[in-house]
Amino acid sequence: MAWLSWLQWPAFAASLAAAWLVGSNTRRRRNIGFWVFLLSNVLWIAWGWHTQAWALIALQLGLVVLNVRGLFKTEDQAAASQGPD
Repeated sequence: MAWLSWLQWPAFAASLAAAWLVGSNTRRRRNIGFWVFLLSNVLWIAWGWHTQAWALIALQLGLVVLNVRGLFKTEDQAAASQGPD
């Protein structure tokens, strides 16, 4: 399972891409950014499990909660801006 050692690099790239997207002015890009953050969380957890980096796994689980919160807030704002049907 040596390939798991390389998993940190896609996780790193996904984290940077997600941060870039979440900082966007457009709602669609921000929403995509939260999904990319969730992907990076999964990648970091897999890498952390492989390397027994338990604090990293705990951090990523906390960030998953924050990312899901961000997803809901972005979707709630989208619904509010559309107004009642």
